Amino acid sequence: MKDLFPAFKYNLAQTTKFNAIQLEIEKAEGIYLYDKNGKKYTDLISGVAVNNLGHRHPKVIEVIQKQLDKYIYLMVYGEFVQKETVHLAEKLAALLPETLSTSYFVNSGSEAIEGALKLVKLHTKKHQVISFKGSYHGSTQATLSLLGEEKFKNPFRPLAPLQKQIEFNNPEQLGEINHQTACVIMEPIQTASGMIMPENKFLDKVRQRCDETGALLIFDEIQTALGRTGKLFAFETFGVIPDILCLAKSLGGGLPIGAFISSREIMNSLDNGHPLLGHASTFGGHPLVCATALATLDVLYTENYIKEIEAKSQLFRQLLVHPLINDICGTGFLLSVDLGNTGITKKFVELVIPNGIITYWFLFNDHSFSILPPLTITNEEIEESCAIILKTLDKLNSE
Repeated sequence: MKDLFPAFKYNLAQTTKFNAIQLEIEKAEGIYLYDKNGKKYTDLISGVAVNNLGHRHPKVIEVIQKQLDKYIYLMVYGEFVQKETVHLAEKLAALLPETLSTSYFVNSGSEAIEGALKLVKLHTKKHQVISFKGSYHGSTQATLSLLGEEKFKNPFRPLAPLQKQIEFNNPEQLGEINHQTACVIMEPIQTASGMIMPENKFLDKVRQRCDETGALLIFDEIQTALGRTGKLFAFETFGVIPDILCLAKSLGGGLPIGAFISSREIMNSLDNGHPLLGHASTFGGHPLVCATALATLDVLYTENYIKEIEAKSQLFRQLLVHPLINDICGTGFLLSVDLGNTGITKKFVELVIPNGIITYWFLFNDHSFSILPPLTITNEEIEESCAIILKTLDKLNSE
């Protein structure tokens, strides 16, 4: 391990101690990170799709400072009226279809999925959950049950019962969704597997099968939402509306938040006769985070960042042409660059960091690296980033 603070080595628990990037960052601004020596790095992963507006967007910082002058934390979720929380729910309802009008706020993506699963079981009175191979929905005990790679979840068994996994983009397996199925949960784009896109109207077919059987459809848009596909929400890209929508990551503008969103009718199922048995969250709906999330949505809705995503995505594709690049998968600012070899990808990710680019490989796809830049990145910054990537690939190709 590199020579960093002793606490990093011995006192701070590390889950990636053998592969951690271990940069000591002093500050961040826009699309850039700066280390303790003042070296600048372009953040092409946005904290894994968290910093959609880049680091310290001025309008977000302004709202944080104003909220700090009012109050930070008051009371457990739902007990007090906090206008920041209420206004965020109103804003999301205005941006979403009528069937996604009611939000429950939590602290993370995993918690959003957990809450959605509890909601489904309360509403349908059924318990079978169907998810997809190659999927990732979180790292808690329940969300690990949905994980699409056996080797990652085997050490934690036994997991939640009545889980079944089918293949993404395989309509022949949709018959597994039946009248005992409580819900189907899926990412509209499989992010952890390298930005696998739905093919041949697969999402429409899943929606239809859920309607036929009475199963609820949950979309995990924790990574795909808030502009990355060129739409505010990825389901808009495909024209398929879920029964429950899960958000997190970029919603908080860099602060921790999650949400599961459904209709008022479905969400009323949380009220099952006891104020805490439906669901509870101490810090869910935190006013500081909700104010920041509201500012983030306002910026995304009023600025031109989302409208420019497709053209900027195409610029990446046009510039990233190299003998080592086999393919570029995904859409918008959810891109996966396939180098075809685990060893080459690992070397690339390590070599490109000293050259000033931060990227990473995927959880279930270690022969590709990710491009998830802030939506605020300019064409000139894309050109500079691609030049560094190509120069690094040239060095690898010559070895």
